[in-house]
Parts: sequence; C-alpha cells; structure tokens
Amino acid sequence: MDNNEENQTNEETLISHLEALRSTLLRCLISLGVILPITLFLAPHFLDWLIQFLIRDTNTILNFFSPAEVFILQIKIALILDLLLCFPYIAKQLWNFILPALYENERYFIKRIVLSSSILFILGIIFCISFILPLIIKFGASFATNDLKATLGISNVIGLSLWLSVIFGLMFQFPLITYSIIKTGISSYSSIKSKRPYIFTFILIISAILTPPDILSQLMLTIPTYALFEIGLYFSPKDKNKIYTPHKNS
Repeated sequence: MDNNEENQTNEETLISHLEALRSTLLRCLISLGVILPITLFLAPHFLDWLIQFLIRDTNTILNFFSPAEVFILQIKIALILDLLLCFPYIAKQLWNFILPALYENERYFIKRIVLSSSILFILGIIFCISFILPLIIKFGASFATNDLKATLGISNVIGLSLWLSVIFGLMFQFPLITYSIIKTGISSYSSIKSKRPYIFTFILIISAILTPPDILSQLMLTIPTYALFEIGLYFSPKDKNKIYTPHKNS
C-alpha cells in the first residue's frame, strides 16, 4: 500500500512538473507572438541601417536577385529580433521554472553564469558588427579594379553577418567556459594553464571551420577568442579550496 501511495505521489509530482513546464513554454510562445508584429515593423529599418553601416566607405552596393529575396530576409531578421527582445522574459520564465529544484548556492552560481553569458553573447555580436564585418567587406571590396567590379548579393552579405554574429557571440563564451570548468572542479587551473598550446590550436581549427575561407576572418575570430580564454583563466580560482560545491542552506 505504501508503495502504491509513493508511486501515485511520484506520478502527481511528475504531472505537476509537466504542467508547470507547459505553462512556462506557453508564456514564452505568447511573448514571442506579441512582440513579432513590432519586429516585423522594425525589420526593414534595421536592414537599411545594417546595410549602410556595413558598406560605408566602400563604394559598394548590394543587389538582390529574386522578387521575394528582400522580403524573406526581412522576415528572418524580424524573427531574430523577436527572439532577442523576448530573451530576458523567456530567461526569467525558465529561471522561475528550475528555481525550486536548486540549492541556494546553486541559484547564485547559475544566476551569475546566465547573466554573464548573456552579456558576453551581446558583446560578441556588437564586436562582430562594429569591427569584424566592416573589415571583411572592405577587404573583399579592395580587390575591385576598373575592369573588375564587386557584385555582392544582399542575402549573402546579411547571411554572413548573421552567421558571424552568432559565432562571435558563442566564442565570446570562452572566458565563462574556462572559469566554470575550473570553478566546478572539472579541471584544475594548473592543468588548463599547461594545455595552452593545445587550446590555441583548437581555437584556430574551430575558427577555420566556422569562418569564410580566408585567413583574415580566421585570425579575426582566433585572436579575440584566445585573448578571452586568457581573461577567463586569469580570473579563475587558483586555490582548490575556492572551487564550487553544491550544498543546502541549513
């Protein structure tokens, strides 16, 4: 009888968790739906600004090659802006869902990680759009001559911009990954420090895979990423007594 009651309690708990998850996901989807009309209105203006920013001082114009190409591009941009604008609300909803299952110091640790990750991702995007993308466009346009003109497709340029922005946002997580690995005791500070040549090689290979096939793009991703790794290593705990261990508050 006790086993039956325990199983019934477990089932009720599982059902309540699934209901809470369903409600959380539903609120997230509703927020995306509410903000989408706003981002659909903003998308053309954002696209115009991005084009002007990228091709400034290059005497280059962008072209589109099908009637619906720009419209589809605006839809994609609207969806991305929608996700970015709703991200704080979505993150808060997901945080409220997992909060009851965490210990007090786990809440503090994860909260810091999520906040730091979001900031680093945004900084990666800003760095990419502000410095890397204009440099790549200028580098490509520099090959133009009187007999050789650059014909750049808007989908290719904007697609590359979105792709590299995401890549830089993810690669900017390197200091956080380094810090978390050492903080949680997965690896020690001295062990990570001794593997610097291998980590640099790993970053170089990943950069070559993720960026366009030119040495400039590869170096533009490799150098900042490795610098961020060194920053994460510098701020990581060097004392084993400072690594993270979960415990309940009494």
